[in-house]
Amino acid sequence: MDDQLKQIGERLRGLRDVLDITPEEMAETIGIDVKKYEKIEAGESDITISNLMKIANKYGVSAEELMFAEAPHMKAYFVVRKGQGMSVERTKAYKYQSLVSGFVDHKADVFIVTVEPKPGVRTIYKNSHPGQEFNLVLEGKMELYIGGKTIILDEGDSIYFDSSRPHGMLALGDRAVKFLAFTVK
Repeated sequence: MDDQLKQIGERLRGLRDVLDITPEEMAETIGIDVKKYEKIEAGESDITISNLMKIANKYGVSAEELMFAEAPHMKAYFVVRKGQGMSVERTKAYKYQSLVSGFVDHKADVFIVTVEPKPGVRTIYKNSHPGQEFNLVLEGKMELYIGGKTIILDEGDSIYFDSSRPHGMLALGDRAVKFLAFTVK
């Protein structure tokens, strides 16, 4: 994962250089302190998917380009075979597999997200991003926090919500939860 963080940081720095954007402006875009942003560029700190999406939307690139260094090419359709989508492990507990990374100008981001259980951990990291989100639990069970509410979702359950509200999740039980996350810009 450390190598992935460094690569994402390098791509963010490259984007700033190409567009002549200061670290302060980039930090302001995602609502964090410039020192924390500089740690992200140095590969010393993680960046959330929602913050990558904010940068991508504001500066006209795809989140996949920032995460995977791959520009989309397909215009008519894009197929992802089981287990073959481009993936990135955000932390030891979260893995995102993109299902739309190869389609040019996609209007939504679609991921299969795997969250490993953290026995004894009750803290839920929350983030927010513009738009709306749909989650469908494929395997396992999760606790989803959305703007002050806690909702338990079992395998087969789904939820559609305003993703500008702070939200986050935890895997429940002793096995990972895998869900489809569909974000509309």
